[in-house]
Parts: sequence; structure tokens; C-alpha cells
Amino acid sequence: MSLRIGIDLGGTKIEIIALADDGRELLRQRIATPQGDYPATIAAIGGLVEHAESRLDQRGMVGIGIPGAESLLTGLVKNANSTCLIGQPLRQDLQARLGREVRLANDANCFALSEAVDGSGRGAECVFGVILGTGVGGGIVVHGRMLTGANAIAGEWGHNPLALPGDDLSQMPDCYCGRRGCVESWLSGPGLVRDHLVHTAQTLSATDIERQAAAGDLACEATLRRYEARLGRALASIINILDPQVIVLGGGLSNMERLYRNLPDCCAPHAFSDVCYTKILPPTHGDSSGVRGAAWLWN
Repeated sequence: MSLRIGIDLGGTKIEIIALADDGRELLRQRIATPQGDYPATIAAIGGLVEHAESRLDQRGMVGIGIPGAESLLTGLVKNANSTCLIGQPLRQDLQARLGREVRLANDANCFALSEAVDGSGRGAECVFGVILGTGVGGGIVVHGRMLTGANAIAGEWGHNPLALPGDDLSQMPDCYCGRRGCVESWLSGPGLVRDHLVHTAQTLSATDIERQAAAGDLACEATLRRYEARLGRALASIINILDPQVIVLGGGLSNMERLYRNLPDCCAPHAFSDVCYTKILPPTHGDSSGVRGAAWLWN
């Protein structure tokens, strides 16, 4: 039996999982991420791997999902929400610490890979994995293989522009990438909160907006309908390019059950087809998909 070890390196926690060949979970552990401390992060990952291998009495193949990507030009980490990783030779340092080859991928790609291998997209020719959380990310898996792309940005739909007819373009939200009106700035959790504030002068969390809409609050219902309309249009642009059999939603906002009822009708008018058979599904593995996908980097 070969041992696959996955690491999900997040901004607040580092999670490790060990999988058998058939996907059975053999071990899982979470620890807090050392805040702003790159050497301590390397040491923490090394300690997790060593502890797991000691418990299982087996050496494993290690894959790591990171909140960013490796530059194809320099090999250094770029576009990372955990800023202490930016500009660091993460793969090189981890390989030196662990004494073996390590595979790295963006965490959204790992999510998509997990759901394509043995999750909601299992058996589909093409799967698009979506992260709807603090940010908006995506990953593409075709025939069970993750796509990286010529610039290591395959699936980064969150930084395409989005506006609907009738939107006040002067109110387009700023995005951290330096542009305005990106998909992420509209459809992330903070984007949903901001949109509700703009229309109601009321600050509510995404959870509270959903809860109050379900209780009959018309303003909260209107906010969610705007959100669904924008998300439907954004996903239709993906359907028009990739035409995936399955789109799997992840991240905190994917827990809104109404999305799976309403999004097909929101996508259909913008899809360049007389029918839209793409399934929009919740993740089978929930917030464990990222760490499982990191382990499947050795698939």
C-alpha cells in the first residue's frame, strides 16, 4: 500500500490527512498556523508529516495545497493570502525539510481535484470547482487531471470582471488585485455583506442575511437574489468556455442550500445553448476537500 499525505496550508490552520490507495482516511490532524512566521510554518509542516509517518509506520508521498501559486518564472510563491509565503521558495524549503519530492498546488485546485476524484464530480469528464468564501477561486479537472495552465492561473475566474445590466458601474467594488468590479469583489462573503450594506445601510453577516431572508425579510431576500443573479451570470461564462458536466461549490457560502435550487435558472439565460445540463452540486467532502485533494496530487 502506498501512503498519500495531504497538507492544507491555510491562514489560520494547517491540516494533514493520510489516505490509503482506495481513499480511506487513515489519519487527520489540525494545528494553528504560525502567524506571519515563515520558518515556523516550514517547521510545523515538517513536524506534522513526521508525526503522521511515525503513527502509521510508513513513509508517504506529500502533496500540499497553498493559498496562492508558484511563479513559473522564479519558482517563488505569488498571489498568496498568507503574505509571509509571498516571495518564498516554499517547495524547495519543504523538500529540504522532508527529504523528498513535494508537490504543491493552489488550494482551489486541490478542492476541485478532490471532488473530481471521489466526490460530487466523480466520473465526470470535466469538473469546475468553485470556492466562495473570503475570496473567490476556482479549479479545473479534466479526465481526472488538474489543469495548471501556461501561467499557473487556470481556474482563476475570480479576477474576471462582472457587471449586470442595471448595476451602477460607479459603485463597482474595488478588488485587492488593483482592479474594480472583479467576480471576487461581488461574490465573496465580504462582497455579499458589502452589497447588502450599499442597498440597506445595514451591516449583516452572510449567515444573518440568509437567515433573515428565510424568515421573510424582503431586503435580505433581495440581496440574495442579486447575489444569485450575479453568480449565475459568472458561472454561465465558465459554462460557455469549459462546458463542464459538474460545477461543485465550496467555501462558506456554498452552505446556502438555496443556491442549488436557484442557480440553474440563473445560469440558463446566459449559457450559449438551448439547454443547460451542467449540474451545480455541493461538495461531498465539505471543508475536507482541500486537504484530500492535496493528497490526490500523487494520483
